[in-house]
Amino acid sequence: MIKTQNNKAWFLVLPVLVVVAFSAVLPLMTVVNYAMNDTFGNNQFFWVGLEWFEEMVTSSRLHDALGRQILFSAIILAIEVPLGIYIALNMPKSGFWASFCLVLMSLPLLIPFNVVGTIWQIFGRVDIGLLGHTLAALGIDYNYTNDPFDAWMTVIVMDVWHWTSLVALLAYAGLQSIPQAYYQAAKIDQASRWAVFRYIELPKMQGVLLIAILLRFMDSFMIYTEPFVVTGGGPGNSTTFLSIDLVKMAIGQFDLGPAAAFSLMYFLVILLVSWVFFTVMTNLDRQEGK
Repeated sequence: MIKTQNNKAWFLVLPVLVVVAFSAVLPLMTVVNYAMNDTFGNNQFFWVGLEWFEEMVTSSRLHDALGRQILFSAIILAIEVPLGIYIALNMPKSGFWASFCLVLMSLPLLIPFNVVGTIWQIFGRVDIGLLGHTLAALGIDYNYTNDPFDAWMTVIVMDVWHWTSLVALLAYAGLQSIPQAYYQAAKIDQASRWAVFRYIELPKMQGVLLIAILLRFMDSFMIYTEPFVVTGGGPGNSTTFLSIDLVKMAIGQFDLGPAAAFSLMYFLVILLVSWVFFTVMTNLDRQEGK
């Protein structure tokens, strides 16, 4: 039997392609144009080739911001992934309290980024903030506007509060997909709690955990709004991550060429890591299907 193909169906996705072209492709080509040219205003461009890329690769400013960004993402993943798994393991599996916990865990995810930054900016202030005032009353010298360590701790705790729920909800979904027969067999074999987690729950959560790690890496590597609202990248440049440095370069200094090259390199790093995660997840799915 010969299957009839109707290519007219492509017209149904044509509006989507047009929207993507205007919202993604054209702006990207504009950035590429700025990255390859220099301009002195009046829409006059001068070809410089890879000069801006060479400048960014050898820039100590970029290296410092990249180091801070990698350190921040590593700390965030090291805290949020185990904490999210722990919360998911201790959440009720059914009933009213299961629904209550799901709603409660979803609340931080519903708060806009700038509002989260404003909440923690006020929360951490020594004069009017609950956290800052309490720490000062306990005799702890805390001031995120002057001390780089306090600024880092504030930004990290803020991100953990905001995004651990995402990891917990994804891990909880993975746990809910495990058949009860697995737990019954483990109970018959008198398996320890650690053995149940190691050989039953963790393998079944591998897929969702990889998705959680990918999402959290991408979000933490592109973070901008929350630390900018809380610290503005300070004190000094202590919390100036890649995105904040990019905005300062493009808007604050109006260095469009270096900023465009910077943004393309930034994009390629995220794209490369995302591809690695996708490859790993695809291989896991193939192994589970065998």
